[in-house]
Amino acid sequence: MSHEATASPTASHADPHVLTRVANRIGYIELERPQALNALTTAMVRTMHAALDRWRNDPGVLAVIVRTRHARAFCAGGDVRFLYEAYRAGDQAALDTFFADEYRLNHAIFTYPKPYIAMLNGVVMGGGMGISQGAYRTGGLRLVGATTRMAMPETRIGLFPDVGMGWFLARTPGAIGRYLAVTGETLDQASALYAGLADASLDETAWPGLLDGLESEPFATGAEVVARIRQAALPEHEARRLAEGSSLAAVRGWLDRHFSLADVPAMLASLEAARLAGEREHAEWAEQIVGVLRARSPLSMAVSLEVVSRAEGTMADCLRRDLDLTRSSFATGDVMEGIRARIVDKDDHPQWRFANIEDVPREAVEQMFESPWSVTEHPLRELIG
Repeated sequence: MSHEATASPTASHADPHVLTRVANRIGYIELERPQALNALTTAMVRTMHAALDRWRNDPGVLAVIVRTRHARAFCAGGDVRFLYEAYRAGDQAALDTFFADEYRLNHAIFTYPKPYIAMLNGVVMGGGMGISQGAYRTGGLRLVGATTRMAMPETRIGLFPDVGMGWFLARTPGAIGRYLAVTGETLDQASALYAGLADASLDETAWPGLLDGLESEPFATGAEVVARIRQAALPEHEARRLAEGSSLAAVRGWLDRHFSLADVPAMLASLEAARLAGEREHAEWAEQIVGVLRARSPLSMAVSLEVVSRAEGTMADCLRRDLDLTRSSFATGDVMEGIRARIVDKDDHPQWRFANIEDVPREAVEQMFESPWSVTEHPLRELIG
């Protein structure tokens, strides 16, 4: 087995929760913060970005794999408790730094010139989506398994699908992206494949053998690394059959019917009508989704739908808008109350800014998208594409 150690990241970027190495011409980024489900910190983000920068023009690195050795979670998102405490302490700079650095990493992955491969086991949420979804744009892939549980559950805590996820959700089939943005519902491997948020599937019990092969077999190009993974994964026709039998596919017709409507109040009214007058299975599903929507932040749902609606431009544009929204979400939105209720105090009774989605005025949504920076002063002004 061929192993070649890379130089360590600079001291300012090094973090013990991210291990980086090169083995057999493949760069590995391994998340090692299992006690926090690999939730990202600023130092973790910087370590990952430093590794990608080192390997970008290194002919000794053909492809990059991001993974974890821990079964419970690939990455459960950003460290929201840290963000909560930073805002309470008045440390706006810490929030701006975390989000700006995270979004720069997301953009670096999205535009990476070598295949980037994300092995997505266990919980993959929020920031975990941000460090994985760009893989397919690089000629790499997103590999899922039987334990994968993927989501952007931000409306549950009064946030929105950030890390550029609006771009990806806007490009899912039908109204799937709108549905996922507003509800924050979780996808298993079959539904992730169906939504186009995963590219290949392989049961996690086979991952050790795959990794052994990747570290021992000869590769001349990054495309060969990707082809080796696809060879090990479920054949394409079987993956398609798995996707078409998913729980998401089963409700696709209902989902498109309700979530293609113009706004969240219209979606909710349509679901309420189906709950009362629909056929039994449709009525039961509608009742379940109504319950989900009534538990989410009304303002956050409206903003999240708008994020997807505005995501027709570049990833750089989406990430700049995401950074703007982090400012307003903490200052005048529901995220502090959502984190308090769901994560800090855990009373599960958030007092949202607006009690019901029907109460959210359009101007309140528009105000959330106002940038605190001019175009020439925006922290992410350098991002292109």
